[in-house]
Amino acid sequence: MGFLNRIGIGNVRATAPSDAVAVRASAAAAAMAAPSFAPRESRGSNSLKDFLWHLSGIGRGNLLDLGPAWQSTITFFIERGFKVSTEDVLTGWKQCSKEEEQRQSSLPADAERVSRADLAKVFLETSLQYAPGSFDAVLAWDVLDYLEDDAMKLVAERLRSLVREGGVILAMFHSKRPQQFQRYRIMDEKTLEMVSSSSIFPMARVFQNREISDLFARFHTSKTYLGRDQLREGLFVK
Repeated sequence: MGFLNRIGIGNVRATAPSDAVAVRASAAAAAMAAPSFAPRESRGSNSLKDFLWHLSGIGRGNLLDLGPAWQSTITFFIERGFKVSTEDVLTGWKQCSKEEEQRQSSLPADAERVSRADLAKVFLETSLQYAPGSFDAVLAWDVLDYLEDDAMKLVAERLRSLVREGGVILAMFHSKRPQQFQRYRIMDEKTLEMVSSSSIFPMARVFQNREISDLFARFHTSKTYLGRDQLREGLFVK
């Protein structure tokens, strides 16, 4: 799998969970999804409600979650007839970076080094490897806030290609640097649980409104929601 963990669940009906065709997860994914993190808090999510409204009527759709494999989120969408794939992009990029650092530490001082831009390209050669238009929806969470510039731009472009025409991306952006790194999982149709976790990367940037608009400029429509907790949610329809 390289620098990622991925879970694929296909043709699953809520009334027959034994129909799951395959579940593939690395030890890293299991650790990330372990229920031992604390503290946790929930927040109402207007973007989630609109996200689900946009997906209503699709039937058996395909969804990609860029966070760790939370059972509550997977079950939530399986019960709605979706095939769910998860790929923990931040953990994958961290592993990719760590492996390259280890490789470079063993090189002679005058050896040519791989730039971060080139490393980001290498990362995308083994990550997010799905056919164009594979997904009706993507849960991007706040991943783009934490990726370095080169990796962030490449991941954003790859996500655009993976979403079918009319598909939707739900993303989050911090309007100021958070005190705690958090993961997100879906509890119900309008509620997210925020799970505090050890930081994978320091936050790379605080997006301005114009930067977000430029990043998703090739999408047909976009809508953002600013919460009182300084977390901006965005819904982008291709």
